[in-house]
Amino acid sequence: MASLLSDYLVTDDTTILLGLIAATVFLLNNLYKPQPLVHPILLGRQSDVARVRHAGESAVYRNYGTGLMGRFPLRPGKDVHILADLIKPDSDASRTLWSTKISNPTLQDRVAAFGTGLLRLGGLEVGESNVLLLLNDCIEFIIADLALASHSIPSFTLSASNLLASVLDSHPPSAIITHASMLPQILELIYDSGEGGRNHTIIVVGEPSPQTMASVASKVNVLRWSDVEREGVRVEKIISPIPKPSDVFTVSFFSSESGHIQGAQLTHENITAGVAAVRALLPLSHAFSQLDTVISAHTLSSAYGRAIAYTAIYEGTSFATLESSKLFHENEYTPQANVTDALSFKAYTIPSPTVAFFKPDHVHTLVPEILKEARKSLLFPFGWRHKLASISEGFMTRESLWDRLVFDAARSKVVGNGAASLRAVIISGGTFAADTVTRARIAFSIPIVNCYSHPLVAGPVLASHALDLQDLAVDGIANAHTGPPSVNVEAKLVGVDDEQVENHGADPVGILMVRGPTVGRLESMERSYVSIPSGEDEGWVGTGLRATAQTNGAFRLLQQ
Repeated sequence: MASLLSDYLVTDDTTILLGLIAATVFLLNNLYKPQPLVHPILLGRQSDVARVRHAGESAVYRNYGTGLMGRFPLRPGKDVHILADLIKPDSDASRTLWSTKISNPTLQDRVAAFGTGLLRLGGLEVGESNVLLLLNDCIEFIIADLALASHSIPSFTLSASNLLASVLDSHPPSAIITHASMLPQILELIYDSGEGGRNHTIIVVGEPSPQTMASVASKVNVLRWSDVEREGVRVEKIISPIPKPSDVFTVSFFSSESGHIQGAQLTHENITAGVAAVRALLPLSHAFSQLDTVISAHTLSSAYGRAIAYTAIYEGTSFATLESSKLFHENEYTPQANVTDALSFKAYTIPSPTVAFFKPDHVHTLVPEILKEARKSLLFPFGWRHKLASISEGFMTRESLWDRLVFDAARSKVVGNGAASLRAVIISGGTFAADTVTRARIAFSIPIVNCYSHPLVAGPVLASHALDLQDLAVDGIANAHTGPPSVNVEAKLVGVDDEQVENHGADPVGILMVRGPTVGRLESMERSYVSIPSGEDEGWVGTGLRATAQTNGAFRLLQQ
């Protein structure tokens, strides 16, 4: 028996070599197996959920990083209390805002000069006047916004150009700041409304045509932006009392889904809290820095777009917006969120973008183009399989062999030189398809954050974890999940079916309600007949959208 067993255990050099090869392959497979970028336990509990709930409601959800007993972050830094504090005085490095290279001290000087010139030439009164900002996204918008806020003069902004006539009629401003190309349209609205006999002040960016200036009525005072700023440089600066964080500095008008015009009253604290929330979209290992260049598809006239812009101001990054963010055009133009628009930042002299705040349609059009180019490579099937396997393990990189052989060239072909520098994509402003999530991660191979934003909230309402690579597709729901509440937002669902939740263990489904320091106050211009739960006695604001809260604390919108 022993001799028979020894016959089977006879080895030679080939057997030893095969054994070593097998052991090496086993060890390499385990040692070099991609490790998840974030621990799965953290992704299994993304929200802290209250232990009790009211009948017909879900429990209250908070971001797990904040916790139920934690304080909401109200500002990005301890010295930031109002809008003007977002310009760090101790940072003098230059960065590019759209096509203007500017440092913080220079930006502060221009803000002070324009504010002083506006008070002197425009006849505005501190704390009494208001100004309508009819500007496309540009550095003049930032300067005017900061200048008005520093003198406690509220500004009005519009989320769409078709709201102009209604806002002028219901909220006649003390002054209007606009582009020279918009001046004829504004004059026509003033004359048609029968208010030509009232004094009007209009500050124009650019040079109006002689024909337009000849049509200006005697009681309409048209000032050039350059003259206003020059006046502020020439004289001693006017210093107004410092506003309080709770002061309303702007009203952003928007149209609800039912067509009613409403206004979001935003305080200094709303914006500083919004900046803190935007910064929290990226983990500390991928945090914003002065080396970044941020591009955004969200207009500065919206609460969310403003929070993004002021995050760039605070961090000292370069910044620009896309063509589709423009609200006012000289001729008929319908912005399209497509590949061309996603690359429209190239019209500005900014460094290659590193963080992109896109809308879903930008990603929906970019991803197929990148994958179309990648499929031209014979190695695409192998690259796709290996990238997909890594993502399923919770790991993603842009430095792999398959990126160098297949995907880098495809990205450069579609995006150009900016493909190599881009390190994060943040999506909001629409519905992001669930079946695009994994394909987008393979195409970009960088963190992708899916957010939900609302016109009343100066920052993200819900936001997925940047390193959450789980594919949580749900049958019958086309939308990708939007993650837990932002770091300074509480959320709950109302209109919940208690029987389904308690007796059948179903996820709660209902109307999404939110509250927190980033949530502004609603101002309605007309009576609304749409029944949306408000809960204003406790600070809750209804979004009007149905959503479901998943067991891991992430939310998924059922309609948008």
